[in-house]
Amino acid sequence: MSLPHVTVVGAGQVGATTTHLLALQGLANVTLVDIVEGLAEGKALDLMQAAPMEGFAGWVRGSTAYASLAGSRLVIVTAGLARKPGMTREDLLAANARIVGPIAEQVAAHAPQAILLIVTNPLDLMVALALKRSGLPRTRVMGMAGVLDSARLRAFIGERLQVPSSTVQAMVLGSHGELMVPIVSSITVGGKPVTSVLSAQELEALFQRTRDGGAEIVRYLKTGSAFYAPASGVVEMAGAILRDTHATLPACAALEGEYGLRDVCLGVPVQLGAKGIERIVDMPLAPAERQALTAAAAQVREGIARLSAAVAASPTPAP
Repeated sequence: MSLPHVTVVGAGQVGATTTHLLALQGLANVTLVDIVEGLAEGKALDLMQAAPMEGFAGWVRGSTAYASLAGSRLVIVTAGLARKPGMTREDLLAANARIVGPIAEQVAAHAPQAILLIVTNPLDLMVALALKRSGLPRTRVMGMAGVLDSARLRAFIGERLQVPSSTVQAMVLGSHGELMVPIVSSITVGGKPVTSVLSAQELEALFQRTRDGGAEIVRYLKTGSAFYAPASGVVEMAGAILRDTHATLPACAALEGEYGLRDVCLGVPVQLGAKGIERIVDMPLAPAERQALTAAAAQVREGIARLSAAVAASPTPAP
């Protein structure tokens, strides 16, 4: 059986690690694209030299040309500036918009049937920008953040309780950052509600550490940001799409009335399959959680307005 073609745009740490995981799991033939001459080609060649030892089923190629997007079933965008110590996601806004906007247009031009998965921060705003600039239907434009945020929370709970994090289940919705919304009723440890083993105060401390999860890693690395866990989150979503599993995962999606929200891109549970977002899953929320989700949506809308102003004030360079 021939493998689908996936293109990863951005050959930095997240993009290269994503490419490696896609190859290891036999999910796709992968083209790695970067505007830096030789970067994608060199990393692709390195990965292909690992293939005899790791048993890749497909190939990995590197390119600087957006024409190599042609035939992609899935395009994953990791290109963009990474946060540095003291930087907020908002600081990245205009700079990364000048990167993601033209890429979205190139996807529409060269791979109009592809599903577009955004990883670049500020995530919710970049998804909104990619949706607008690509012109693709909302079912085929989404962002990866909720899977990562949920995994971070699961890891922290597992560490706190000294149990394997794989035995912890959790769903984190909302905006990627301070306005993420952990759904308490979704959190279980070994099948039991987390509230039976952790107090509300203990949970809130873990929620806050999850909100600060990316910044905590940036403080340690000093000159970089997280890439192993983000890449794993991307590949979990990619697997659901490429294998048509119909899995329900949190993802940033455009809302048109779901959860009482519209004209905003926000983290919600979605069912993923071969066509992208098959449906947005209606998940029961406590009143405080619904209020927090609404507050997150309001802030993302404000961010979209700032994004429009920033892009208008700063000309976009040619891709």
